[in-house]
Amino acid sequence: MKILVVDIGGSHVKLLASGQTEPRRFDSGEDLTPRTLVGRVQAQAQGWEYDVVALGYPGVVGPDGPVAEPGNLGRGWVGFDFDAAFGRPVRVANDAAMQALGGYDGGRMLFLGLGTGLGSALVADRVVISLELGDLPAGPDEVLADRLGKTGRERLGEAGWKEAAVRTTVGLRKAFAADTVLIGGGNAERLDALPEGVRRGGNDDAFCGGFRLWEEFVAPHDSGPDYTWRIVG
Repeated sequence: MKILVVDIGGSHVKLLASGQTEPRRFDSGEDLTPRTLVGRVQAQAQGWEYDVVALGYPGVVGPDGPVAEPGNLGRGWVGFDFDAAFGRPVRVANDAAMQALGGYDGGRMLFLGLGTGLGSALVADRVVISLELGDLPAGPDEVLADRLGKTGRERLGEAGWKEAAVRTTVGLRKAFAADTVLIGGGNAERLDALPEGVRRGGNDDAFCGGFRLWEEFVAPHDSGPDYTWRIVG
């Protein structure tokens, strides 16, 4: 089985197929609808062979796909038939959960994705729980996604944003009693000094998680004893 992994971000869409070493990418944004995504992915993936697709989606996901529209993309994701559009079986997971799945290395791990907004997931005992920590209040008129995302970095400046990111990471690790925190996303490299118990993820974590969705993972609604991983939300 050959797998195509598609990681949808607020700024870029990245894709990689089994047996390939160099990802391909294109810009995303507020005009990116699911139909447009499929067409552009198929164009970018020309020459690659794949039997199934793993899709990392920047929003809440249920057993049948997206259950809420994304904040930074076009509309029409809820109820979209990805299997029919791609002409292949597609498994959809929250993008933060997919990155956490790919970067997990044991214990109770909290994942924080620092990008356009804030992605988050908790991993323990081979269960990945998608979180929406970006919705937590961070001030009178601010939530964590505003403070730690693109708008927060522009408002606070580089030094202020780094301080806020580190302080929040330490606090969230304590709140979730996490053994470790994995920092991912496009702005992870900006944190040059990481506190104890916090590590930076690799660029290929999302792809590794996408491959695992098909190689090891059983669908979210299947909670039987034979599953290897389970993703909730």
